[in-house]
Amino acid sequence: MISELPPGPTLPPLLQLIWMWTRPSAAILRLRRYGRRATVRLPFQPPLVVLSDPDEIREVFAADPEVLHPGEGSRILEPILGRNSVILLDEDAHMEQRRLLLPAFHGERMQQLAGLMVELTEAELAGWPTDEPVRLHPRLQRLTLEIVLRAVFGLEPPTPGAGNRGSRLDDLRTAVTEVLAFAEHPVSVVPAAHTFARWLPVLRRFRRASARADELIFAEVRERRAALHAGATPGSDILSTLLSARHEPDGTEMGDQELRDELLTALVAGHETTASQLAWAFAHLAREPRIAARLSAELDADDGDEYLTATVQEILRLRPVLPSVEPRLTQRRVRIGGFEYPPGVALMAVPFLVHHDPELYPQPFEFRPERFLGVTPGGYTWIPFGGGRRRCIGAAFAQQEMKIVLGAVLRRFTFEPADPRPERTVRRSITFSPSRGATVILHARRPNGYQSARGSNRGDQAVRPLPAAASLAGDPAGGR
Repeated sequence: MISELPPGPTLPPLLQLIWMWTRPSAAILRLRRYGRRATVRLPFQPPLVVLSDPDEIREVFAADPEVLHPGEGSRILEPILGRNSVILLDEDAHMEQRRLLLPAFHGERMQQLAGLMVELTEAELAGWPTDEPVRLHPRLQRLTLEIVLRAVFGLEPPTPGAGNRGSRLDDLRTAVTEVLAFAEHPVSVVPAAHTFARWLPVLRRFRRASARADELIFAEVRERRAALHAGATPGSDILSTLLSARHEPDGTEMGDQELRDELLTALVAGHETTASQLAWAFAHLAREPRIAARLSAELDADDGDEYLTATVQEILRLRPVLPSVEPRLTQRRVRIGGFEYPPGVALMAVPFLVHHDPELYPQPFEFRPERFLGVTPGGYTWIPFGGGRRRCIGAAFAQQEMKIVLGAVLRRFTFEPADPRPERTVRRSITFSPSRGATVILHARRPNGYQSARGSNRGDQAVRPLPAAASLAGDPAGGR
């Protein structure tokens, strides 16, 4: 049995942080030289042991929650999410909160939200320009924020005579946008930064925006709770579900602060991650007309969504926007894969390494949805949403949203890259995004089939993709 930590980079912690921030995909891929596990040291954080072996990841996901604390390992998010967030809780408190949240993401609720997703997507696409370069990422951010705001609160845009609630959606959108902007700033992942808030303008702006968002959320919670107590019919939004939830065994309602923390968690988790994931999808599809054509043919035939589902699964494999699963902080000595880790070490499964392992996925840097046709993704080899007890509650919400948005865009447009150079990976706080915001040129789709700038395709006829040198797959492999 090995007692010391696995080897890893020997750079000083600050330089390791800079390396991880400025060249994120290259930095992660370089860790493979140390084997299936490597120790990374960053400022103000416990040692991080990066894991990419599926068997060891299985052990971590299945470990006793009293031994490994994912919530404590994610404490850096507390200033944004609040201490009651399901992401930050451990042991029985986490399981109780998860039980309360799950009905809001049940299959029946997802079906009810599908119509809202379609409506908002079509409204957003109506304003997209054609035949000129356009950065899709900010537009997708706007769309995913609107979807998650409406899904969480059930608020409608202001109309004459709607009163205060009519304008609350606009006010909340403004405040939450500022809070989320801070979540994308490098300062947000530095635990000690809040000690110096008075000297950091970005933190002062965050605190003002957070206070305003809290004011609006608490007002909505109080009004909706009073309406339910007066006999109003609950809506299908997430807030309505949580207001109806009851703690066990005493049957008490969720408190206002508890609701605020879970609602903000849903907003943060359901916004930038899905926007970046969709941005990567369009950045790749613009360079893969064969895949785009096959998707369009499936949509035109209205013959299921097998290839669309496989495409979503493949982009989640190839470009996981959360490069790591929430770290598990060891509470006492624990043995994982032959290593014995002492207390105070963070064990972190890294999807980006797992998903680019050539032993698991041949030609791992190629975009090939066919990998998942007729195949169920493995629970420990495909982990964009984590796994075990801590698997993301909103996984079904995110995948449904991706399929709806991808389908709507493919029905309306064809697209090509605006720049022959592939887009690099950049870090936006805890997420990975395309460096130029998925800049493409959209063309109104011809009624007789898919047409790209490099050729046309009708049905399943093959279209030659770009050479490998020009492919986006060159980004991770090339170490950018």
